[in-house]
Amino acid sequence: MTQATPQAPAFTLYDEPGHLIRRAQQIAVSKFHEVHGRQVTPIQYAILRTLFESPGVDQVTLAQLIALDTSSTADIATRLEAKGWILREVLPRRQRSLSLTPAGEAVLQGMRSGIEQMYLGMMDSLDGTEQREFMRLLRKFVHLNDPQNKPMDATTKG
Repeated sequence: MTQATPQAPAFTLYDEPGHLIRRAQQIAVSKFHEVHGRQVTPIQYAILRTLFESPGVDQVTLAQLIALDTSSTADIATRLEAKGWILREVLPRRQRSLSLTPAGEAVLQGMRSGIEQMYLGMMDSLDGTEQREFMRLLRKFVHLNDPQNKPMDATTKG
């Protein structure tokens, strides 16, 4: 009985989308911590930013808006509340309304210039046309592969 020799895929690891997406995420998180330190994580930033844009949103909706499971969102919200950055108020049916505190707003405001610096630093190796195309394709990829995302605007089509 002859044993079949496993065949390597026809493409390299560095041609696999999943690997490249994971590496891109690692690079983005590394750049985030380079600019902001470790006081705030990228997910905590997403929560603070979303609460700034949607004050009073309930915890389940917040989880949907940032594409995170409700359990993790609740855990992170508890930590942000302990830091004094958000308020969680109990609503009917045991839901929680979330909003930024003045301290949370100050943290977010303090990150603003760093976010712009980080974004520009990650994208500066691409020219303007490539940046727009990269972002268009990234939004399209996420939209097409995550049906729970809210509808995208017309710039993501095509």
